[in-house]
Amino acid sequence: MGYKKQKLRTTLGKVPLERALSKLGIASRSQTRGWILAGRVSVNKVVQRNPQFMVAPEKVSLTLDGQAMGKLSFRAILFYKPRGVVTTRADEKGRPTVFSLLKEGDKSLHAVGRLDMATSGLLLFTNDTHLSDWLTDPKNEIPRVYVATVTGRMTENGAACLRTGIKDRDGILIADEVILRKASNRESHLTVTLSEGKNREIRRMFKAIGHEVTRLKRVAFGPLTLGDLDPGQYREVSKTEIKKFFPQAPL
Repeated sequence: MGYKKQKLRTTLGKVPLERALSKLGIASRSQTRGWILAGRVSVNKVVQRNPQFMVAPEKVSLTLDGQAMGKLSFRAILFYKPRGVVTTRADEKGRPTVFSLLKEGDKSLHAVGRLDMATSGLLLFTNDTHLSDWLTDPKNEIPRVYVATVTGRMTENGAACLRTGIKDRDGILIADEVILRKASNRESHLTVTLSEGKNREIRRMFKAIGHEVTRLKRVAFGPLTLGDLDPGQYREVSKTEIKKFFPQAPL
């Protein structure tokens, strides 16, 4: 019997005030925290001294010393993440990050979800927290499509197990679709579709049935695809395009 996917509820669009301010691109997070603690920041005309106060940046009025802090124009980009790059703004081990490959003017953007260091492919960025939370909320079931290479000969029965649902020590893992494209004693090639985005989910599910993932690439996020982008390249995604592909998205 298959396992039903859990429907998780999240608070959409809200982030700590210090993060909301830093995402405007005018100061670092440590600087904005100092402003808040000093009583220089107001939310909807009320002074707020708690840096962790939760706000929806697109829906509130933010002022610094009584001066309005302008809201950013909507931005989203589609990025082809190379292998060997981490999805973080800074890395304590000195490894290259996705943000080191973006222009200096893209500091206000944040990643919509993550890809682990060894995974390449499509990664979205936006400055709209409400949109990014909606896109990553499991209840909206936005499909992500990956191509995977795994060790050993994968069988149709193995693919069926992944579609039905398997259990590892951290929970239930289930794929929306698994297509076995090629199999040999040395390695197998598959296309896997997910809609929940759990941490290292594909690697975990294949490990649970005795296969190691040696190469993994995300090729689609909903209707968005990499197109003719090369690793490290990206393109702007307009609000019109987002509305076309994700008509229920909060824009």
